[in-house]
Order: sequence, then C-alpha cells, then structure tokens
Amino acid sequence: MHRKMKTATLVAATLFVPGLLKAQFDFKVDGRDVQIHSFMQQGFAYSNENNFLTMPTNQGSFAMTDIGVSASAAITDKFRVGAQIYTRNIGDLGNYHVQLDWGYGDYKFKDWFGLRGGKIKTVLGLFNDIQDVEFLQTWALLPQSVYPLDLRSSTIAHTGGDLYGEVPLRRAGSLSYTAYAGVRENDPHGGLYYSDAAANVPVQSFSGRAAGGDARWHTPVPGLLLGASWADQTMNLNVLYQAYGGALLKDHSAPEHLSSGYVDYVRGKWHLSSEFRRDYNFEIYTFLGTAGSTNQSTKGWFGTVAYRVNKRLEIGTYNSRFYVDAPQDPTNSATNHIFDQTVTVRFDLTNWWNVKVEEHFMDGYGDVYSSHGFYSADNPGGLKPTTDLFVIRTAFYK
Repeated sequence: MHRKMKTATLVAATLFVPGLLKAQFDFKVDGRDVQIHSFMQQGFAYSNENNFLTMPTNQGSFAMTDIGVSASAAITDKFRVGAQIYTRNIGDLGNYHVQLDWGYGDYKFKDWFGLRGGKIKTVLGLFNDIQDVEFLQTWALLPQSVYPLDLRSSTIAHTGGDLYGEVPLRRAGSLSYTAYAGVRENDPHGGLYYSDAAANVPVQSFSGRAAGGDARWHTPVPGLLLGASWADQTMNLNVLYQAYGGALLKDHSAPEHLSSGYVDYVRGKWHLSSEFRRDYNFEIYTFLGTAGSTNQSTKGWFGTVAYRVNKRLEIGTYNSRFYVDAPQDPTNSATNHIFDQTVTVRFDLTNWWNVKVEEHFMDGYGDVYSSHGFYSADNPGGLKPTTDLFVIRTAFYK
C-alpha cells in the first residue's frame, strides 16, 4: 500500500509541477532584478538483473527524483550573488534531505579576472558544474564512468574561493580558466556513506580539502572546445569496523589526484564529446595499532554522439568505460570494470519540458569500494556480470 501511495504522489507531482514552473516569474528588489530558476526531474528505472543506484530496479522503481530552486541577483554591474536549494531521492540516497547546493558572491573585475567566494560548484571536466542543468544534456544519465550519480557530492562543490576569467587569444580563439581552493563537500546521504554502512563500517566523520583548476580553449574552429582539469583532494575518514566490535578505523588519502582531458564539438545538428578521467588514490589506514595502505585508483572515459533530428527530437549514443586498478578480487573479471553502451531518444515537448528514453547495456559491476551504482547490499543473491537497464526520465525547468 505504501509503494502505491508513493507512486501516486510522484505521478501527481509530475502532472502538477509543469504548471507551477511555468507560472514562476522574476521580480525586483530595490530596483534590482532577482532571477528565479527551478527544475524537477522524475525518473523510472527497470533492469533485468542487478539492482542499480540503490533502487529496486529489477522490479521497476520510481525512486528517482531531484528538485532544485535557485535565485540570483546583480547587486552592482560587477557584483552578483546567488544560491540554490537542492533535494533528491535516488533509491536510498538523498532521502529528500534539503541542502544548500551552492551559494556565493561573484565579483568580476574584468572579463579576464573575477573572484567567487562561498559554496561553489567545482569546475572539473565537461559537465561537473553543469550536470544538473538538464536541458543542456541529451542523456537521462550522464556517462557513469566519469559522472556517477551516487557519488555526485564527491566533486560537485567546494566551500572556498575561485579565480576565473577568459583571455582573448586573437585569431587563436580564447582561453577560459578557473583556479580554486577550499573544503570538500560532506554528504551523509550520498554513496560513500551508504556503501560503508552496507559493508558494516559506518562512517563516523568525514573531512578534507580540495584545490585545483580548469583550462578550456575555445578554438578558432567553430564549435570546437578543448579542455583539461586537475584537482588535489584529501580525505580524512573515521569508520567503525563492526566485525571487530566497533573498533575505530582511521583512513586518509595521501592525497587524491584527479586529472581530466576533454573535447566538445558542435557542428550543425551534430554534437560530439569525449572525456578521460584519472583518479589516482592511495589510502593509508590505521586499525588496531596497525598501519597499511590500499590502492583505490580508478580511471574512466566516454565518447558521445548526438544528432538533433528536429526541434522536438534528438537521438544519441555513448560508450562509457570505467576501470578499477586493484580490485579486491582480481580473479573475478566483473569487478575490475563497468562498460556501458547506451542509446537515447530525447523528446522536447515544450521549451521547458522534456522526456528522455534510454537503454543501457552494461558489462561488469566494479569493485566493492568503487561505488559506481552497484552495491552488494542491494543484490543479496549476488551480482551478475551483465545488466540491461531501461530508464525514462522527464524534466521540467524554468
């Protein structure tokens, strides 16, 4: 009965929200425009084998909702402020916990130099800071090798400061840059906490810093963008090892290096993109007076092709590949990778409402610590080596 009521509530919200969003409007405060934007995404996922993203997808699941509301205003011609409130429920992740997704002040001295301070979306790769701007994406799920939905909070934002700008290069196009430093996001409702709790090592505390940068070259070739990102992160993690009577295990990265290279090309009705991400991560732990280390390094890449058939229809496909450097069970080939071949059809019903229908053909499920969608706790019968996953997702934005 509870599941039926929840499903009915989600369907009602899906029918109600388009009108609510369309009715929204901007307003003025002390003569300054305040811009209001919002979005809601509702999905359904069904798989033939493994449950995915903590949802009971082998039965079909509507537990795939996220909502955001943002406001921004130009205080002066150079100073702007903004914030976004965000909540989501993806299976057992999020649980509709409302959080400040981002909130900052931005002072732009010149086109080539500006400052931001506060809680800021992290510029990392092609899509990290815009992954919630759903109308810019063809896909119901971004390639999970680089943008895993369960680990969204791991790189989504930092609390600190940014330097940014765009430098003209005359006939060579222009160069945009961002450099940042701050404190990492801590999300007790995300995949890291969930996977550790499922493994009977619940997280007691989490902290860390993040620093890095991004450079992207807007080339003189129309529609062609080349870029690279890098980041140094630390993680200080305390967990309770339940199998040893709740003994404390202290874990820290030493440090964690992220690097990314990407290309994006738009020509006519075609849109092509590709990205490679390397996560070099050795973690040092202390447990019952003994010190040790584990190699938790991974890498992933994807290539996408999309074609805009007409104003209302876009089709696309991508190949996504994720690799685990040192799986705990090297004899099981399914634990060292997740390969995903995806096909998508996107319908733009209006200029603020779309529906995406997507099929994933997945091989492998990654290692126990990799947390890229597959969890042993959600698959008590054991994980199978292949998964076919169907996703339909609708989004409204204003």
